[in-house]
Amino acid sequence: MSHTDPAPRPVLDVWCELQCPDCRTALGDLRALRDRFQDALDIRLRHFPLERHQHAHAAAQAAEEAIAQGRGWPFVEAVLERTEELGTRGEPVLVEVARELGLDAEEMDTALVDGRHILIVDADQAEGKAIGVTGTPTYVIGGERLDGGKSQEGLRERVEEIAARLVAERS
Repeated sequence: MSHTDPAPRPVLDVWCELQCPDCRTALGDLRALRDRFQDALDIRLRHFPLERHQHAHAAAQAAEEAIAQGRGWPFVEAVLERTEELGTRGEPVLVEVARELGLDAEEMDTALVDGRHILIVDADQAEGKAIGVTGTPTYVIGGERLDGGKSQEGLRERVEEIAARLVAERS
């Protein structure tokens, strides 16, 4: 009898943009979900930069560079804590955060100039639009889309409920 791999971990896609105050508000929920499910749930950052935020696209690219350097979530959280500053000062904030976190800030700067992560960001955005994401944060888990751009009331509970069920089904 062949050994079968365990079912893949359930995935929570978090459609987010780093100049969005609502996404900053959602940080507490994301931390709580990570604490509760640890490695049982695969929480994936997905990019949905909004037109009205002029630095959101660069910030999404910077997040991808931070992921490439192994510090994706710490970078995302640090940038979200500074959404207003990102709005006024733009890309220098992204390079500063990288430096503060001990990332290669020169490489971050170069990545923003050469646009090496643009395709990932644009593909995420296109996929988001295709599945009906209109604002951020939006959570997608177990085939259900939960829109936090309108209200975040009760969203974490709903995500936890679905995640707990998916994790239980897997074991």
